[in-house]
Amino acid sequence: MNENLRLPGPLVGIDWLAERLGAPGLLVLDASLGAHRGARQRIPGARPFDIDGALSDHSVPLPHAMPDAGRFTEELRAVGLCTGDTVVVYDGAGVYSSPRARWMLRATGFDRVAVLDGGLPGWASAGLPLESGASGAAPERGDFTAVPRPGLLVGAEEVAAALADPAAAVFDARARERFLGTAPEPRAGLRGGHMPGAVSLPFGEVQHEGRMRPADELRAAFGALAGDRDRLYFSCGSGVTACVLALAAELAGYPGPAVYDGSWSEWGLPSQGRPVVTGPGSG
Repeated sequence: MNENLRLPGPLVGIDWLAERLGAPGLLVLDASLGAHRGARQRIPGARPFDIDGALSDHSVPLPHAMPDAGRFTEELRAVGLCTGDTVVVYDGAGVYSSPRARWMLRATGFDRVAVLDGGLPGWASAGLPLESGASGAAPERGDFTAVPRPGLLVGAEEVAAALADPAAAVFDARARERFLGTAPEPRAGLRGGHMPGAVSLPFGEVQHEGRMRPADELRAAFGALAGDRDRLYFSCGSGVTACVLALAAELAGYPGPAVYDGSWSEWGLPSQGRPVVTGPGSG
């Protein structure tokens, strides 16, 4: 591996990427969602990481579910990912959906991946070059092969066990009003409220002006809610912003955080029969 591409951690700054953009072995992926997906401008050379589209499992009735290893392999090879590459992911909102892309790659055995702190807004505000229009010739196919790694993405049973485990804490990244059940869920058919024993930490609270907060501030935020519990699980609406909290936990030094892939889109379904409460959580 090119030593110049050695990542300093799970997060890289705008300057780090600007100094290395275009280097052989560096792949930049745009993981924007919603209104930011398919934006007219992008970081030069960036290729799409389509969480809304091909990189979700549309055979299940849950948004943003992790696709199987074969599909994930095919889609990442198509954008040119090779086993020896270094990857930087960003999104058009700042730090919103890019941590989900990083988490998906890590959950399939690829660790040389970091999130761009500040994302596209940070890049643009620094006056760095942007490109628009068609992305040009298709990249050469990569040789990446997804090898699922247990424990990073978990299901409802693991989360239920964590809620009953005195050594574990389950964090909810949704807006506090949704956690309390005082605001309606944006997806039809879901109950309001939260898992019994979960704690509320809206994902925006681990950021400041579009960038992740310093490690000491993150440690203080998690410590205030988790106490001495160090097995952390993260949920949100559809498994996207839970990954922002998982990234924050890594930066804070917590080992082995886990993300609930189905999140509230699964737990909140009446048909699931999972317990739901409203009002303040236990944290």
